[in-house]
Amino acid sequence: MDLLNTLVDKGLRRELPTREEALAVLATSDDDLLDVVAAAGKVRRQWFGRRVKLNYLVNLKSGLCPEDCSYCSQRLGSKAEILKYTWLKPDEASQAAAAGVAGGAKRVCLVASGRGPTDRDVDRVAQTIAAVKEANEGVEVCACLGLLSDGQAERLRGAGADAYNHNLNTSEATYADITKTHTYADRVDTVQKAHAAGLSACSGLIAGMGESDDDLVDVVFSLRELDPDSVPVNFLIPFEGTPLAKEWNLTPQRCLRILAMVRFVCPDIEVRIAGGREVHLRSMQPLALNIANSIFLGDYLTSEGQAGKADLDMIADAGFVVEGTDEVTLPEHRVDAAEGCGSHAARGCGSHEGQGCGSHEGGGGCGPCGTSEPAAESNEARTDLVAVRRRGAGTDLAPNA
Repeated sequence: MDLLNTLVDKGLRRELPTREEALAVLATSDDDLLDVVAAAGKVRRQWFGRRVKLNYLVNLKSGLCPEDCSYCSQRLGSKAEILKYTWLKPDEASQAAAAGVAGGAKRVCLVASGRGPTDRDVDRVAQTIAAVKEANEGVEVCACLGLLSDGQAERLRGAGADAYNHNLNTSEATYADITKTHTYADRVDTVQKAHAAGLSACSGLIAGMGESDDDLVDVVFSLRELDPDSVPVNFLIPFEGTPLAKEWNLTPQRCLRILAMVRFVCPDIEVRIAGGREVHLRSMQPLALNIANSIFLGDYLTSEGQAGKADLDMIADAGFVVEGTDEVTLPEHRVDAAEGCGSHAARGCGSHEGQGCGSHEGGGGCGPCGTSEPAAESNEARTDLVAVRRRGAGTDLAPNA
């Protein structure tokens, strides 16, 4: 297929595809799906080999958020029966993180619900970062605390944070349909604050919220313009008790096409499969590893993932290897560029995270090319695959890692 040959050539040269080419990837048929995966795989292997970076989420503060993000189980007014607790103590967070590191995670993502941190919250997270790093040599730490005020990114970097996650989630044109308590511009501003402070910026999207193909391409091109080191791709988890609970229109094939489009637009950037992969990719998860070079290990913020051992078996069975703590995630040219601007990536951090940290936790409908209507392809509701997290951080039960 000429389209795929063109996209591979551009990806190997780090050349941005056109919007029309990106839209065309989303419009390919299921008959062409393996060709699409193979083409995206060539670009992935050029810049990341067969390595898979493992990331581990620690939910520092769960639920009771004042924001109204429609996809989120922790939102204002959510009736989802999730765990709710206030801030974990630094030693509790460090113990939770240790389980993920023992399972092979290279990065720990410290996430807290809320609009954004107070200065006291930043102090609290700084103590937690210190505790995690003291107990886990060589681990990277990404913070995801919401909207940042002036100076807070610098304080987090000074405390030892390597990265900061704040997802754009959806296109600017449709953002107000998803969230009304803050704006798309607020999110862009926080990503820029993190980047300016020398933190490795991580920002991604949530697919499946009723957006069109144009919306998906818009948000991915906007992310590329922000130039994060990492782009987490979430697939909406339709939690009962949230406004998007009935959005069950993603298919495994659709998810693979979305991942491929992101890879072609972001050829040398860490692409992470984040929240919702077990729900929507299901048995097609190993194929997705040919496109993305990063996943979350174990559970997410408020939902359970597949067993950590199953993640590791899947990676090995698919012919991939877990990236070591002594390996730099990003290609050399991106690390060299980071050295030029004094970012943490220059020290070997090399990547960012995401829902907090690349895992939104929210399932949804995607429109055909150039429309805002739900796609014709549909996915039967699999509410049996949406399991509320009842273990790990905030509980007395062992974590999944």
